[in-house]
Amino acid sequence: MLRFTVRRLIQLVGVVAVLSLLLFAWLRSLPGGPVSALLGERGTEESRARLTAELGLDQPIITQYFKFIGRALSGDFGTSTGVQPGTAAMDIFLERFPATLELSIFAIVVAVAFGIPLGYLAAKRRGGWLDNLGVVGSLIGVAVPVFFLAFLLKYVFAVNLNWLPSYGRQADALEATRVTGFFVLDGLLTQEWDAAWDAFVHLILPGVALATIPFAVIFRITRAAVLDVLDEDYVRTAESKGLTLQTIRTRHVVRNAMLPVVTTIGLQTGALLAGAVLTEKVFAYPGLGEALAISFERRDYPVLQMVILMAALVYVVINLLVDLSYALIDPRIRTR
Repeated sequence: MLRFTVRRLIQLVGVVAVLSLLLFAWLRSLPGGPVSALLGERGTEESRARLTAELGLDQPIITQYFKFIGRALSGDFGTSTGVQPGTAAMDIFLERFPATLELSIFAIVVAVAFGIPLGYLAAKRRGGWLDNLGVVGSLIGVAVPVFFLAFLLKYVFAVNLNWLPSYGRQADALEATRVTGFFVLDGLLTQEWDAAWDAFVHLILPGVALATIPFAVIFRITRAAVLDVLDEDYVRTAESKGLTLQTIRTRHVVRNAMLPVVTTIGLQTGALLAGAVLTEKVFAYPGLGEALAISFERRDYPVLQMVILMAALVYVVINLLVDLSYALIDPRIRTR
């Protein structure tokens, strides 16, 4: 197991290094740039040249890259020029990442809580009304654009019915103590129940909108995996030996069907943590997705590099955890 983990960690370092190089080169190939974003159309050639030199953009690309890597290894990813001018990119990430993580956890919990049980039940009742309803629902979940569903939920439940808040992480008038940056957890830790409930309520609409695609994917993968396992000889053998239904489900069906499901959950979680740009924009949710959208609009290189690179790192780490969970679920993988 240790050798398996070390091998995956080495691969992780290589992936992040290659990604940082590709990201750095790609951002600097985009039209415009931070100089144009900061000075606008009224900037003179002299002011543009001066600002370009101050930002170090007049140096060769390879020199800029190695300077960026040197600063990044010490935790310095530069200063924002667009999202929050003058603020360190790392500070912006640390401020906004808890919001995205909190929203992503809510969304993936909803997706898993409904996707796996319904997928299992649909497979057990193949061809029945639950199976047909689940398949149609999952197709709708994948086909409907997230931004459209987000606007629809916002219009119905926030604007028309006024049941749920339509934007932000917490009510503006509510003064709450901040401890961890996770608003629901902060409210529970400080026993500010109103603050915890208000933060939770603010998660419902963006969380449900964000959970639709992961739910649909997890449902379909679970259903397909369970159907494959139910047709295996060892399941029929277990049934013929007179094992209880509970034993067959937990020991033979569910455990063997979990391998593709675990992969799917890991990939979906990584995608959510990378920042839900459209959902966060619709609900004015101050997470990484919103920061990413603003930094693209204003050509904020430091924040773009920081958010994309850290999101990719989180994605790769989650894939490492998925690989390790594979090895725990199926010990045969450790020897491969």
